[in-house]
Amino acid sequence: MAYRDLRDFLRTLEKEGELKRISAEVDPVLEITEITDRSVKAQGPALLFEKPRGSSVPVVTNLVASDRRMNLSLGVDSLDAVAARINSFLDMQSPQGLLEKVKMLPKLAEIGSFFPKSVRSGPCQEVVKTERFSLFDFPILQCWPQDAGRFITWPMVITKNPETGKRNVGCYRMQVFDERSTGMHWQTQKHGAEHYRSARSKSKGGKLEVAVAIGADPASCYAGILPVPPDMDEFLFSGFLRSDPVELVRCKTVDLEVPANAEIVLEGYVELGELRTEGPFGDHTGFYSLEGQFPVFHVTCVTHRKEPLYLTTIVGPPPQEDYFIGHAIERIFLPVMKMQHPEIVDVAMPAEGIFQNLMIVSIRKSYPGHARKTMNAIWSLGQAMFTKVIIVVDHDVDIQNPSELVWKSLCAIDPERDIQFVLGPVDTLDHAARRPDFGSKMGIDATRKWPEEGYTGRWPDEIKMDAPTKRKIDQIWSQLQINSPKKR
Repeated sequence: MAYRDLRDFLRTLEKEGELKRISAEVDPVLEITEITDRSVKAQGPALLFEKPRGSSVPVVTNLVASDRRMNLSLGVDSLDAVAARINSFLDMQSPQGLLEKVKMLPKLAEIGSFFPKSVRSGPCQEVVKTERFSLFDFPILQCWPQDAGRFITWPMVITKNPETGKRNVGCYRMQVFDERSTGMHWQTQKHGAEHYRSARSKSKGGKLEVAVAIGADPASCYAGILPVPPDMDEFLFSGFLRSDPVELVRCKTVDLEVPANAEIVLEGYVELGELRTEGPFGDHTGFYSLEGQFPVFHVTCVTHRKEPLYLTTIVGPPPQEDYFIGHAIERIFLPVMKMQHPEIVDVAMPAEGIFQNLMIVSIRKSYPGHARKTMNAIWSLGQAMFTKVIIVVDHDVDIQNPSELVWKSLCAIDPERDIQFVLGPVDTLDHAARRPDFGSKMGIDATRKWPEEGYTGRWPDEIKMDAPTKRKIDQIWSQLQINSPKKR
């Protein structure tokens, strides 16, 4: 069954021994980050800080920073189960006969049950404040010493496309400037920035309405993070993940809807053309992203539960919680990549690659240049266009095993022949790029080379012991009493 809200999920985590309550008073400025950082790197539990200094609102961190908690959040034993569900829908073919059409009805009905559902009221509006409120009432964190201030790090930022009215949900950091305004870190290639540009093209001095929801059931919280197709409503996909529609309630002061089970909602607008210096911010790259000019979000109304929780996430030197979310994305969306590019066998994005810096792909190579075709295909896929380095290997390389990957990749390349460079869009956070949002990317073809690709030698076989010998030694291994030496 779907989690009703954030606290329902926390109850499950506590029951499973995956939640630690912190009763000591801890400062949201730096201290909560240091505790959370140590916990995630020690593979520790989710954390509930009951007494953040300066606020009566508890703080939740490290929510899904483990494979087990990520599985629990999606109600599965393995992420492969979610991928299999996606695959079953992708495999739907146009039914030919009456019997086939009848067989498809249950699946079509299931798809229809995922659409978001509007409700008249929700817990997120138990308290409504249009005056006498301050963003500093909430324990918003300053995570790292050189951060420009406190940042909201796990918001669901909701806007509408001024041209089509279509909703977008994104996750963009928000620096708190004062009691009622924040930065809105809309990176150039993101949908929020596109809505802003579209609105400004119509009216240089107008406003773009914005709603920000903080804290909800896990699947809803993922809405702004998952790379769903451009034409799909993010809350529809959340409904698919939770096998139950997301309930949405209309905001009090803006024409937008937010998850009814959210903990906190900020309503307001961005003044078109108004920019303010935002940053620095200790980012998921493990380095500070430097200051820049970004739109300003003005908060006109705050709604929340009577006793809200403040959900936040820490980004910084990997691994952090975002790695586990990224790994889930890798596993869940693999069927989508395979549907578009059937040669793909597996994909891996190591924590140290921080999403956009490294992607490893194994393929079933069918023709000369196939690896390079795959690189260019990935650079054309949505947010994958930011991937700085792509390594393509053959289907029989276990890319989830770093030792095997490095060994076989390095043995397979002639650097001058097998490395290609392209120019194109890069992530705004890439501080090494020659200019903001534009730079180079590298593809490495680490597949076996064919004569048609100009390889004139004979590719050698990998050294492997024969099966009969292995079986024989397996039978006598215990008798040999060969033990590993004790570490001193």
